[in-house]
Amino acid sequence: MPTFRAALAALVLSIPLALPATAQEGGNTEEVQRALAAGWKATFTCSGLFVAGQTLQELDQNELAGIYPDYVRDYDQLPPATVNQARKIVSVDYSPLMPPRMAAYRPGYGCTQLPIGATEKAIDFLPRFAAWPEFKGQDRGSAIGSNVKVELRLEEAQRLEMPVASAFDEMTYGSGTRTSSVVIVRDGQVVAERYARGVEHETPQRTWSVAKSISATIIGAARRQGLIDIDYPAVISAWNKGADPRREITIRNLLHMASGLDSGESGSRTDRLYFGGGRVVDQAAGNVLEAEPGSRFKYANNDTVIAMRALREAMADDALYHRFPYEAVLHKIGAVRTTLEIDWNGDFISSSQVWATGRDLARIGQLYLQDGMWGTERLLPEDWVEFVRTPAPAQPADALTQGAGYGAQFWLMNNVAGVPPGTFYAAGNRGQYIVIMPTLNTVVVRQGFDTIGGARFDIDRFVLDVSRAIQAADQDRASGDLDLRRAAEAENVR
Repeated sequence: MPTFRAALAALVLSIPLALPATAQEGGNTEEVQRALAAGWKATFTCSGLFVAGQTLQELDQNELAGIYPDYVRDYDQLPPATVNQARKIVSVDYSPLMPPRMAAYRPGYGCTQLPIGATEKAIDFLPRFAAWPEFKGQDRGSAIGSNVKVELRLEEAQRLEMPVASAFDEMTYGSGTRTSSVVIVRDGQVVAERYARGVEHETPQRTWSVAKSISATIIGAARRQGLIDIDYPAVISAWNKGADPRREITIRNLLHMASGLDSGESGSRTDRLYFGGGRVVDQAAGNVLEAEPGSRFKYANNDTVIAMRALREAMADDALYHRFPYEAVLHKIGAVRTTLEIDWNGDFISSSQVWATGRDLARIGQLYLQDGMWGTERLLPEDWVEFVRTPAPAQPADALTQGAGYGAQFWLMNNVAGVPPGTFYAAGNRGQYIVIMPTLNTVVVRQGFDTIGGARFDIDRFVLDVSRAIQAADQDRASGDLDLRRAAEAENVR
């Protein structure tokens, strides 16, 4: 009898190169392409206005500028979005034969995009929280971590001034890059912070794929509470049927970006989910295997959202599931301005559609610096930090030479000379980053609106410059302490 692995390998080799259209992203008709462009405008306008609190003018220069090049032509032909301030609904007309594309805001859920062809009546079917807390206090304190002894950090402030300022000059770390926020935290305390482009310390931005690392954090909290087993196969019910080989995929495989599932040429383009109002269960969970689970690294949005779908099915309580990220992690660490958005079926699209302030992202990084502890409470399993930053069994093709390695929904900064060893980070489209440097007890957050397909912010060089500045600050402090001791000794001699 052949083993499962041998049989699966034979099956993969027999899969034709031309996959069914339902298993591929792309191949859009002109009508669908226009609908997707309108969906982009509707959802970003809705979230930008009602989640981030930005103005339409700010959105035009930030979230709505520098979009995917293949949408620009259709996007530029769209009329202005129609905004219903009272009901917090945004609609965008794109065809005289179809209803407009729509996105609707609800507290705690952010904006949810309706499927192509849906009318405003469909908004009544969207989930709502019975109550949602309002957080009115100013987020201005310098303490980001727990149990922080707040001290005057002049040495860090002085040394970090140059790299932080240079991050905003649109040249030093990439010509044309557009930084909106930088937050640097040392020993749980903000030591450098700056904003631009209408963004302030309480302005959430779309995290793009930094959301994947947030998803891993939520799954870690669920594992800590015994709600999910990352090694149990058949992660969703749709795969646990008959001869379906996808039942061998585990959550560990998904977190390692090693599901083996087909996700088209680019696993990071899931447009019909992000901009078409598609459901996770249709768009992410319907693809076939093209590699043995765990054997191949392929960066894929679908792996993340399926892992979160698995958590939903494991909890079997949607009200609990939708509250869980906030009650188990985010609100406990003070990240109260972070919002996870959902599809209209109630699944988190947390591979990208999470909105967070720079300070909230720093809090997530600080949670990892504190080994999953917050105050006296353990939020993540004792081995979780090591799990997410340990190289996965299957790595990106260039990870051993010049590229970044990959852990579990976190990247590894393991090929940048001069950066402290053990540095790992979350990364997202348009230049979103949380960089965690355990050896320096430092978190670096950079957010931006870099043009898609244009210049990329050089996070490697920025982190290198920041780490050197931090180390120089330590030397300055040590020299200052030495000078004070010498002065005291001289005074005693007299």
